[in-house]
Amino acid sequence: MKTLEEALRALADPKYREFHCGLIPTVPRESVLGVRVPEIRRLAKTLDEKTRLEFLGDLPHRFYDENMLHAAILCNIRDFDSALKMVEDFLPYVDNWAVCDALSPKCFSKNKEALLPKISLWRSSDRTYTKRFGIEMSMRHFLDVCFRPEFLAENAAVKSDEYYVSMMSAWYFAEALIKQWDHAIVYFCEPRLTPQVKKMAIQKALDSFRISDGKKAYLRELRKNS
Repeated sequence: MKTLEEALRALADPKYREFHCGLIPTVPRESVLGVRVPEIRRLAKTLDEKTRLEFLGDLPHRFYDENMLHAAILCNIRDFDSALKMVEDFLPYVDNWAVCDALSPKCFSKNKEALLPKISLWRSSDRTYTKRFGIEMSMRHFLDVCFRPEFLAENAAVKSDEYYVSMMSAWYFAEALIKQWDHAIVYFCEPRLTPQVKKMAIQKALDSFRISDGKKAYLRELRKNS
């Protein structure tokens, strides 16, 4: 995989590297080359099938940017079963929020029912970013037309002391307030969320332009009385 490493190094931006390292504090600085996400996505689309498969099988990668490229390649796989297998092969090596959140295969949106049991397994994992990924997939695919109220309970049941899991839980419930207010607000009026998740979710909701001023006033009262 020397050729791809060279390609990534050629695309690296030293100033962006310094900025981005501050956003991913859990990633060793020496593993970050500093390639911007749009450049990584463009590179992923230029690779032939042989190069893609060899790269996807060459785990673990040495550089953070290689993991981002791995995620970008998986996002473009059209066959659901292939994408699912490759995602599960990759998840044990995901060790930061940025790679986790970049991993969202487009074909998942067309196979939602088949995705549900996998989401349950991911959320129950003892790996921080596998658990985060499960909550993220629930947020991306099951808060709109495929929403069911029990999904809120399933995600509320995910407990973790890991900051990056709690942050994803907060993001999930903030989005739930935006898209499914009547069902989601119950989780803020009753002690169903951890104090940390509740606090962060309310703040995210207050920062959103997609929630009315009246609802924001109600959330502020809930926060004040917590």
